[in-house]
Amino acid sequence: MPNKQNAKKALRQAIKRAALNKNRKDAYKKAMKATSKAQTLAEAKKLASQAQKALDKAAKHGTIKKNTAARKLSRLMKKVNKLAK
Repeated sequence: MPNKQNAKKALRQAIKRAALNKNRKDAYKKAMKATSKAQTLAEAKKLASQAQKALDKAAKHGTIKKNTAARKLSRLMKKVNKLAK
């Protein structure tokens, strides 16, 4: 347990940030799983846009890096586009 005031504050901030990062990460993971499990092309495209939104938010806030978000979205869209064929 921290003794100094600034260390106590840093701990509080770290706990809050960890919770926010976990929520953002869970949001994009759930959206990506839902998109992968979609049966129809229309449903998959709708869920893919939600996944993209979640990935972009996570990247914007620094939870994941921008290139990581782009790579995950690219791979997800490959799966979605396979449904079209």
